[in-house]
Amino acid sequence: MKTNDESPFPKRLKEARKRKGLSQKQLGILAGMDEFSASARMNQYEKGVHAPDFKTVKALAKVLDVPTAFLFCEEDELAEKILAHKSKHGHCS
Repeated sequence: MKTNDESPFPKRLKEARKRKGLSQKQLGILAGMDEFSASARMNQYEKGVHAPDFKTVKALAKVLDVPTAFLFCEEDELAEKILAHKSKHGHCS
């Protein structure tokens, strides 16, 4: 899926990946992508060139230990509250 729709997803994905201390390639592989395309795909997702399907979003969220809602949250303050809620209650997705 191609995107240039000002989605918060690229920013949140990169933020969550860096919090987890993973490279783009590591994240892609852990989320089930082919090791030879993982880095390029993750780079395109983080730049907003392409957007993953929801199954991939769920896999990325699981690896990153964040709720899927965090990845689509526009407001920084609310995104932080989503993460705090997840940490407090242990729910993901």
